[in-house]
Amino acid sequence: MSRISLAALSALIPAAFLGAQTMRLETMQGKSILLFTPHPDDDTFCCAGTLALLAKNRNTVRIVIYTNDDKGSYDPEMTSERLARIRKAEEEEACRILGIPKENIIWLPYHDGMLEYANPRDLVEQVTALIRTYRPEAVLSVDPGEESVRRHKTDHRMAAGNTIDAIRAAEWHLYFPNQRLHQGLAPWKVPFEYFYYASAKDANYFVTIDSVVDLKLKAAAAHVSQFPPSIDRYRPDWEPERLEKLKAGMRSRIPRKDGHYVEAFRSSRSFNQQ
Repeated sequence: MSRISLAALSALIPAAFLGAQTMRLETMQGKSILLFTPHPDDDTFCCAGTLALLAKNRNTVRIVIYTNDDKGSYDPEMTSERLARIRKAEEEEACRILGIPKENIIWLPYHDGMLEYANPRDLVEQVTALIRTYRPEAVLSVDPGEESVRRHKTDHRMAAGNTIDAIRAAEWHLYFPNQRLHQGLAPWKVPFEYFYYASAKDANYFVTIDSVVDLKLKAAAAHVSQFPPSIDRYRPDWEPERLEKLKAGMRSRIPRKDGHYVEAFRSSRSFNQQ
């Protein structure tokens, strides 16, 4: 390719990229949306405001949860089986508050902290099938490049990497051709990808959530067992004073941009081809 044609191509790329970003999450209507979360709480803590806006705009929002979060309790009398039931009920209540029915919550069969020990091929095939089944206009998932994701939480690392691998596989018919043969699932190229838990330097997309910030706080508080005192000695409800203190603390930590409450993402299009 000549130097002139390379220069011309380079000049076109920014415009094409900007054009690709004109479809904003908060203005989508009547679309299929998939969110992938390592645990039944990450979706709420990171994206509850955005999810509420998507549901309000009559999008079909589905939450895919990789693990049942059955380990995170300091209560010596808690069991894994009981905690999984508690966390399931809390997730359903949080989603109800945001306008997402429990029928739209998809639970994958993995235990908390064990996702990295799942068979990688089976896991990516499973998620590829979900993407081809629901054919989302947008996928929301953990940012695989965020430092704490890579170094700290095992479920977050695996969920982040597996989701982008499945997004890539879903668009090529030669990946898992059995899905088309036996399940009738055609390839699907995800148009838009939005990664939460993005670092401050990587975040390039912000959703204003002023109108739904109270719903975000209420949904987060539905995860009672994730917070003291319930994480230490389980109780299913809040003392009013503790609840108000929790909400005030969470409100103070919501990022703000240009005077508005926001949720931050790293947005991408054709991420796997760049």
